[in-house]
Amino acid sequence: MALAERPIGVFDSGVGGLSVLRALCAELPNERFVYVADSGHAPYGERDDSHVIERSRAITHHLRQQHDIKALVVACNTATAAAIHLLREELAPLPIVGIEPALKPAAATSQNKRVGVMATRGTLQSEKFRILLEGLKEKAHFTLQPCDGLAIAIERNDTTKIGALCAEYTGAMGIFGMSSGEMDTLVLGCTHYPFVEQVLRQYIGPDVQLLEGGAPVARQTRRLLEAAGQLAKGLQQPSGRTAFFSTGDTQALMESAKRWLRWDADVTALNI
Repeated sequence: MALAERPIGVFDSGVGGLSVLRALCAELPNERFVYVADSGHAPYGERDDSHVIERSRAITHHLRQQHDIKALVVACNTATAAAIHLLREELAPLPIVGIEPALKPAAATSQNKRVGVMATRGTLQSEKFRILLEGLKEKAHFTLQPCDGLAIAIERNDTTKIGALCAEYTGAMGIFGMSSGEMDTLVLGCTHYPFVEQVLRQYIGPDVQLLEGGAPVARQTRRLLEAAGQLAKGLQQPSGRTAFFSTGDTQALMESAKRWLRWDADVTALNI
C-alpha cells in the first residue's frame, strides 16, 4: 500500500480517545484510522509509569506490525506524559503526536488569569506536566485537581458516579465564574472529560471557558503529514473509515462510539 494511503493509529486507555478521534476525523476527512482502546488494562491515570510505558509499547508494536500505520496519535494525556518521549526515540522517523493539557491557551485567553485543571493523578504528577506548568507560572494561577475515578466512571457510563465526582471535584477547586478572583477557565486534562461537559456545566456555569486538546492534536497531525507529503486523497465516510479494537469490553466501546460519535462501530477484541 502506498504510504499516503496507510491508516493513522490512535490509542487511549479506553474510550476517552474518541474525543480526539472525533477531532481527527473533522480535520482529516480523507484519512483512515485504527483506534485501540486499552480498556483491559485501564485506568492509566491511576497506575505507575512502568505500566503505562509497557502498554504504550505493546499497542504501538501491534499498530505498526498488523496495520502498517503511517503515523501515531497518543490520544491519552497520561500515556503522552509517561511514554511519548520513548516512543519517539524508538520509532523514529514515524510521526507521533501526543496530547497535553491545554495550559498554554488557557493562560493566554483567561481574563482573570485563574485557571482550573482537571486531570488524572498520573498526568498531574508527571515530569512533563511539571515542566509545562513551571513555564507558565507567571502567566496565570492554576488550581490543579486530580480526578480519581472519573475516567473509569465515564468508561462505564455510570451517570450517578459521574455526577457525584464532577460535583466533588469542581467544588474542591473553588469558585468558578467571570468575576475578579474567580476561575473563568477550566482545562479538561483527560480525553474522557469532554464527554461530560454538560454535567460539568451544572457546577461551573455556562460562561466559563472549557478547553480540551483534541483539536490542537488534529491540527498538528495534519501539519506533520502535510510536511511529509503523506496526506491521503479521496473523501472517506466518517463511520466507515475507522477500525475499532478493544483489549477489554468490546460492547462498551461500541456503545460509546454510538453515544458520543453517533457511529455504528464494529469492535474487534484484541489480546495483546
